[in-house]
Amino acid sequence: MENNEVVVVMVPFVAQGHLNQLLHLSRLLSAYNLPIHIVTTTTHNRQAKLRIHGWNPISTANIHYHEYQIPQFESPPPDPNASTKFPTHLIPSFTASSHLREPFAKLLATISPTARRVIVIHDYMMSTVVQDVVSFENTESYVFHCASAFTTFSYFWEGKGRPFLDDVESHMQLTKIPNFGEAVPADFLESIIMSNYVCNTFNSGNLHDTCKVIDHKFIDFLAKEGIYGSSKQWAMGPFNPVSITDDEHPSKRHMVLEWLDKQSKNSVIYVSFGTTTSLSDKQIQELAIGLENSEQNFIWVLRDADKGDIFKGDVRRIELPKGFEERVKGRGLVVREWAPQLEILAHPATGGFMTHCGWNSSMESITMGVPMVAWPMHSDQPRNATLITEVIKTGISVKDWEDDHEVVTSSLIEKSIKKLMGSDEISKRADKLGEDVRRSVEKGGVTRMEIDSFVAHITR
Repeated sequence: MENNEVVVVMVPFVAQGHLNQLLHLSRLLSAYNLPIHIVTTTTHNRQAKLRIHGWNPISTANIHYHEYQIPQFESPPPDPNASTKFPTHLIPSFTASSHLREPFAKLLATISPTARRVIVIHDYMMSTVVQDVVSFENTESYVFHCASAFTTFSYFWEGKGRPFLDDVESHMQLTKIPNFGEAVPADFLESIIMSNYVCNTFNSGNLHDTCKVIDHKFIDFLAKEGIYGSSKQWAMGPFNPVSITDDEHPSKRHMVLEWLDKQSKNSVIYVSFGTTTSLSDKQIQELAIGLENSEQNFIWVLRDADKGDIFKGDVRRIELPKGFEERVKGRGLVVREWAPQLEILAHPATGGFMTHCGWNSSMESITMGVPMVAWPMHSDQPRNATLITEVIKTGISVKDWEDDHEVVTSSLIEKSIKKLMGSDEISKRADKLGEDVRRSVEKGGVTRMEIDSFVAHITR
């Protein structure tokens, strides 16, 4: 292994939304001529490379992948009828990833003697995996937070008993978040608490896939409070590419993009609920009827939640109402495979996004200036939805979070689609915010300065 001044080691959590963000951050940091090493499991590395959009992971010479086999785990299929939308079927794969601790420590032992400084950037959910950083004198560890700063601060604020903030507007916005326990099962919550406790002991700073254009107040709150054992905060988002160029080979363009080419500007609502949500048959029927009755052009990515290993086992075949696809032909498109979301959101024909409010989807939509219909399912999603609807106001809610266990009716879905797609005010606000966020990554922009600041800090 070559001698290097500073080497970066990335340790993402093994869920698609987390993997995606740290892959994109690897691309951004590699542009500073820093060697990047990514540590993950064999299966999840293959999954992440397969799905990445906006850049070619093979073409980046100074990004090195280290994939490790972990013990076999039994992962049940997603349950669309479960009482909670949290992907409990993925917990066995999350738990199995703890076996990365030993190979990570061995890799660090190999890299450490070759570098002046080793920088470990790890998802906060992987704190127990990277805890051996304390054994290496020239190694620093930075915690990556995969949600908005609003959401990250809200957990801290809630843990302190929801104290009153001097900033009255921010306080009122935070009071609208749901209780954390309602969105995450108790047994998984314990592992989160353990991760937080562990990383407090060796954290040199906190990285966020967010932008000060939308989140500056809450980044300042986090810096003031000094969460996770460090007051240092860097808002380095958006990690995702902010501009999309058409493929040099038109024959390889996804058929969805060709369909969008034929639609008028801002005329299509994109519907997708990410990789961890399984909707019940009843809910899918209601959603189909709502889309049909809205008379709105749409793209609907209709997929079941990821399995623990996406390359093994059968995938549920989801049934739509009889004759649905024929009746919406020409104005509606149902996609049953992985779709190029970033490219869809960047397309001028896309005028709205019905989303679960996972942070990848939220940040991509904000970046591309697309307003949202917020339909959160679990975890950080209800809080991200609050940011979207109450703080930056680039979206509306399809329902109240308190009604989470109820099937959302077709009439509610139809109403929310018509409301969003008919709102010039929300559309203009989203468009302006997207422009500001995209400008933030340019030279002299607030995000570019944050990334420059972080690189200057780790290469000092």
